[in-house]
Amino acid sequence: MVTPEALLRAKVPGPETGIEVKKSICTICDPLTQCGLDAYVKDGVVIKVEGSSENPFNRGRLCAKGAATRQYLYHADRIKTPLRRTGPRGSGAFEPISWDVALDEIGRRANDAKRDFGPESVVFYAGYTKYFRPYLIRLAHAFGSPNYCSESSTCNMATAMAQKLVFGLPGAPDLMNTDCLLVWSSNPYYSGHGRAQMIDKKLAAGMKMIVVDPRRTPTTARSHIHLQPRPGTDGAVALAMAHVIIEENLYDREFVATHTRGFDEYRDYVRTFTPEKAESLSGVPAERIRDAARLFAHAKRACVQPSASPVVHHTNGVQNYRAIFMLVALTGNYDVVGGNLAEPPSYLYVSGKFVTREEEFENPVPVSSMPPRIGAEKYPVWMQVASPEAQAMFLPEQLRTGQPYPVKAMLGFGMNYRMWPDSEGFRQALEKLDFLAVTDIFMTDTARMADIVLPACASLERMELRAYGPGYAVLSQPVVEPLYESRSDVDMIFDLAKRLCPDDGLFARGYEACLDWILEPSGMTVAGLKNHPGGMAAPNPIRPKERKYADGAKTPSGKIEFVSSVLEQFADRPGIDPLPIYTPPRYSPEGDPAMAKEYPFILNTGSRLPMFIHSRVNHLSWTRNLRPTHPAVDLNPADAERLGVREGDDMTLSTPFGSIRVKANPTHMVLPGVAHMYHGWAGADVNSLFQGDYTDPISGFPGYKSALCRLEKVAEGR
Repeated sequence: MVTPEALLRAKVPGPETGIEVKKSICTICDPLTQCGLDAYVKDGVVIKVEGSSENPFNRGRLCAKGAATRQYLYHADRIKTPLRRTGPRGSGAFEPISWDVALDEIGRRANDAKRDFGPESVVFYAGYTKYFRPYLIRLAHAFGSPNYCSESSTCNMATAMAQKLVFGLPGAPDLMNTDCLLVWSSNPYYSGHGRAQMIDKKLAAGMKMIVVDPRRTPTTARSHIHLQPRPGTDGAVALAMAHVIIEENLYDREFVATHTRGFDEYRDYVRTFTPEKAESLSGVPAERIRDAARLFAHAKRACVQPSASPVVHHTNGVQNYRAIFMLVALTGNYDVVGGNLAEPPSYLYVSGKFVTREEEFENPVPVSSMPPRIGAEKYPVWMQVASPEAQAMFLPEQLRTGQPYPVKAMLGFGMNYRMWPDSEGFRQALEKLDFLAVTDIFMTDTARMADIVLPACASLERMELRAYGPGYAVLSQPVVEPLYESRSDVDMIFDLAKRLCPDDGLFARGYEACLDWILEPSGMTVAGLKNHPGGMAAPNPIRPKERKYADGAKTPSGKIEFVSSVLEQFADRPGIDPLPIYTPPRYSPEGDPAMAKEYPFILNTGSRLPMFIHSRVNHLSWTRNLRPTHPAVDLNPADAERLGVREGDDMTLSTPFGSIRVKANPTHMVLPGVAHMYHGWAGADVNSLFQGDYTDPISGFPGYKSALCRLEKVAEGR
């Protein structure tokens, strides 16, 4: 007979043990990979987590990060109470204060800045997580500030820009119906295991897969063709693939003739980009480029699986991705089943096949009626194409110069200054603020810079709405009460709205009423979603028709554009051209040969590790035990032998702008002559080695994936 004690040791739910299984989601990775969680709760404490089998993304599985949810939730370093700075900025000297005192202080300082310098002098920044973004955007705009910005200033937005410049409306790969998947610098086996499961299933069913990635990864190991270009040369490879498709008459002539703009100019330029030329630039053998182009073009249905940021983290990033997405246009695979389907997002960037009023909610006042956003002069294409966000990468420069107007106060939700290039320079620029408030779960380096710190709670302690691609929605509920004095970011925003925009009628109605207002066109309600804690299928899901471009693409010309109408407006600016012209990265062997003599390695930063997401969980013992805890640089074994280093040896990694000390990690995953460095280490912050203006002139994105560096072994005893 099984005793109650044995059941309790086995954590079996039921009345004998008092253990209840509650449904939630994991938002450690965000926003496209919200895995469902089954939280086993006893006496108000989470004692175990598993993946939810009914969740359409993870279907019962969890990655290492999700498996460490309890460590994340109950970590001793969580911020427990609102704090007020008592010492110099960055000193870590704080005193506990009440919520009312903290919120009143934030409200007073923001309103003072608005009165004295205008609402544009106050910045509202959203980092991680992302569930609260619609409410923070509305708070900023209702306050009168155009300067809502987010980590999208260096994440997926530039990829979306490249698609918008070509198609008008981005298209997501229809993985379940495609015959050929072209994966460009994405590794879902590390960064999105739900998609990886689908890829495995499709490969078993006969799908062909081409992968373009400078690294060898679990994804490249499963590919039929792996193209391994030097970082920053993706555009050259894509143009050479287009050369083959056009010269061998493999393109969709009817589609191109009827629905595109600028093909003749594009074809003339592509004719100069032979596979041999691309081989000289990228290192990818010409015949492999031909093989990939033919496999993609001959497929009945083909699509491109992009990545959020690797391709656009170059000073030529948007142009590279434009060239890549034009392969979809050439073959007529845009907005068709099995190709890249254009489905408008339902909520938080994800198409759930239902309609909401998220965009209307976010913009009570049009941003066009406000003063220019941060970065408006330097990055005009971003302002026109990306979104109604400011370009946060220009924030340090505006803080330093006060031009075109001063920035005096900032509210940073989950903000990490180390994600900026020249991160130390940005830290110094933050000292110029009159006032900085930060919300976070842990006391980060950014939080130490703040005047007021607010303790945020984790996803298991709050309610949030998420959409899923198959036509599914989840409104998670707290499975435990918020620990200590922590609160959800949304609760903070609604409390701040009472102080910053008290006349906003929707804010005054509260969080659930606002959600109901947003959801009204979908046919779903908060009450109905609460009845389905694990999520529910959207009622009457929308099945968007194919080939919507036939009624006019969402570009200025109404056509899919090989020559961009938007970029024509700014063609007099360096680095902006209406055609997807290939130029090498600014600091590269081709872009700066003199620098390359002194700094002979190509520096590529930020490649994903399976147990970390940026710097969010690298302090948890469960995840840190999966990889040595020291910052390390990946280099090819041939380079390691030439430099006389072995695994774990100390090295200096230097650029013309600084150096850090790291450990050597020889690996065949990387190309000779390339150094890969994971980001997010406070003691070896690789982002500090980049200039703040080392950015793409179209998007403003930093060139993290291609710069130049030097590697040297540290002499013993140093």
